[in-house]
Amino acid sequence: MINSPIDLAPSDLAYVPFVSVDNMMRNVRAVGVETFMRGIADCIEQDFLRWESFDKIPRIPAHAPQGVIELMPTSDGNTFGFKYVNGHPGNTREGRQTVTGFGVLSELSTGYPVLFTEMTILTALRTAANSALAAKYLAPKGSTTMAVIGNGAQSDFQCLAFKDQLGITDIRAYDIEPAASQRLARNLINSGLNVTICKTPEDAIEGAQIITTATADKKLATILTDNMVGSGVHINAVGGDCPGKTELHRDILLRSDIFVEFPDQTRIEGECQQLAEDHPVVELWQVYAGAAPGRTSQDQITLFDSVGFAIEDFAALRYVHDLLPSTGHFEKLDLLADPDDPRDLYGMVLRSGANGDDKAA
Repeated sequence: MINSPIDLAPSDLAYVPFVSVDNMMRNVRAVGVETFMRGIADCIEQDFLRWESFDKIPRIPAHAPQGVIELMPTSDGNTFGFKYVNGHPGNTREGRQTVTGFGVLSELSTGYPVLFTEMTILTALRTAANSALAAKYLAPKGSTTMAVIGNGAQSDFQCLAFKDQLGITDIRAYDIEPAASQRLARNLINSGLNVTICKTPEDAIEGAQIITTATADKKLATILTDNMVGSGVHINAVGGDCPGKTELHRDILLRSDIFVEFPDQTRIEGECQQLAEDHPVVELWQVYAGAAPGRTSQDQITLFDSVGFAIEDFAALRYVHDLLPSTGHFEKLDLLADPDDPRDLYGMVLRSGANGDDKAA
């Protein structure tokens, strides 16, 4: 007979810092959305500069007619990170997000997680931060106007990141659903950006030095045709991110200098899936390191074939992990079993019923 309750409180080793959606929003507000994305961009650039220290594989997909679920793992030899993410364009018809995600950062030496976090909001921030970082090397100097074609959940973040990191002042917005463009304009009303809602994609790109496409349909689409794109622009192609999903006419690619994250993944998922396997592309890490040129002429068309890569998520997770001690916006999640004797996991289960909380059937 047990006369006194057993202390079953988790030990410190059982806890993992967990950032919920609510706490992620608190963290973003604590530093400001533009500062947050700039911090992620800095971490991405730092990690791309040590590109060769990372394990690199294309993300691991599970496809369905409605969309895709993907795992995105990487390690720098000391820390392991991965993201779970989906892409289901039809979800918005049911009041669900097109993209959701969560991520984990772990010590490679012990296997113990050091961060577990939502990544629906964080992915949106990371994607925009990554776009703006690439554009700093690829867009025409002094760019002030950006066309944004596709005004869904990603568009707000793109606009704010380009304003902060490149000095964009004017947004020309187009979406097949006018309400989406109106929502974007409302959200940015106090941002310092001038937003013009356009009736056609052709109208949107008029006078724009940067063209961002961020549409969601999982199909071979042609958002930009060849005759729409003149010389001297930078194209930030965000929407294509899985086999069978594109936004640009193939002829645009043939006239552009194409910059990618990880060729093995981009040739499967990006605009590059329309081209021959040996079509020349430039890896962004080489541009950041000064080993390859970015924009080289005024008339050059540069294209960032953005699909999202695991090292970018690793960098975003690293940024959040390092931010938490100063903001305190996280909770301790009892995630890891930690018995008194590491070899006696079953004994821990047995002892858990000793205080009478559980009743036998």
